[in-house]
This record gives sequence, structure tokens and C-alpha cells, in this order.
Amino acid sequence: MNIFKRLFKIGEAEAHSAIEKMEDPIKMTEQGIRDLKADLAKSIEALAQVKAMTIRSKNDEKKYSESAKQYEHKAIAILQKADIADADKDRLAEQALLKKQENETNAQTAKAEYDKTIKSVQEIEANINKLKSTISQWENELRTLKSRVKVSKAQTNLNKQMAQIDSNSTVSMLERMRDKVAQEEAKAEAYGEIAESNTSIEEEINKAADTSSTKASDQLAALKKKLAEDNN
Repeated sequence: MNIFKRLFKIGEAEAHSAIEKMEDPIKMTEQGIRDLKADLAKSIEALAQVKAMTIRSKNDEKKYSESAKQYEHKAIAILQKADIADADKDRLAEQALLKKQENETNAQTAKAEYDKTIKSVQEIEANINKLKSTISQWENELRTLKSRVKVSKAQTNLNKQMAQIDSNSTVSMLERMRDKVAQEEAKAEAYGEIAESNTSIEEEINKAADTSSTKASDQLAALKKKLAEDNN
């Protein structure tokens, strides 16, 4: 059937060119499947029509064969009639046999038509089964294609982003960040030294001004003096 010649034309140069120009392979595949299903519906309709012809031809063959037998029986019955003149017997029996022959011819024609249509039925059924198998195959291909397209798009976007990255500018940026961090670390260390220096000076001042040790010595001398007086 010509419907299969329209299925992407795989293997032909023009088909390869057409496929390369496809902007959306998923939509194209979906449309191809819809076309195949439309062809399948037409094939099923054609099959129903041809099967109807087959059934009719078979019924006609049976009807004409039975009618031929009936006319043969009628011819025999006419010849066996006693109340009919011999000339009439021969005439009527001959007419009955002519009707028999006519029905036998019609039965043969009906049988030939049946043989022809039954062959067409087999061919159409084979094509329908092939169409169903092809549709099932492409539906599976479509599911796989959708997954592949999703992955390829993600990979394309990633590669695009990677391709847009300037390695030189990236290295320069990293070096600037390293210098910035080093500068901040040096600043923090400088503030730490300043804070430590201020603390050392403050401690020296407090130590020089601290009289707590002198007061304790005086108190100790006074206590010793008191104890000596009490002993006396």
C-alpha cells in the first residue's frame, strides 16, 4: 500500500534532508503517527466493505446452487407426471433444465467473486496488522524520542553555558578573589596587632598605678606590731 511510502522515507536522500530540517522531531513524529492511524481507520473501513462483498458472494453461491438443484428436481418431477402430455413434459423439463444451468452459471460467478474478494480480505488484513505493528513501534519510538530530546536539551543548555565561559576571565576573577581574601586577612591581622598594642600599654599603666601591694605590706606591718604589743 502507498501509505507506507509516506512514512518518513527513511533511506532516501530527500528524506534525510527533510529530517535534518525538522525543527521539532516530536511534533513531526506525532503527526506521522496520526497519519498512520488515519490510514488504519481507512483500511479497516475498506476491510469491512470487502468482507461484506465476500459474505454476499458466499450467500449468492449457496442460493444459486440450491436453486439449480431445485430446478433439476422440478425437471425430474415434470417428466414423471402422468397427466401431462409428452410434448409438454419435454418442453417444461427443458425450461427447468435451462433455469438450472442459469443458476449454476450464477453460482460459479458468485464463487469466483468470493475467491477474489477473500484474497483481497487477506491482503487488507495483512496490511492492517502491519499498520498496527508500525503504529505500536512508532509510539514506542516517540516515548523514547521524548526522553532523548529532554536529555539532549539539558545537555545542550549545559554545553552552551560551558561554551560561553571565558577561561581567562574566570582565572582572572579567581586571582582577584584570592588577592581580596589576602588583603582582608592582612587587614584583620593589622587590627589585631593594634588591639594587642593598646592592651599592653594599658596593662603597664595599670601596673604602675596599682598600690594594692603597698597597702598589703603596710597592713602586714601593722598586724605584726599589734601582735607584739599584745604579747607584752
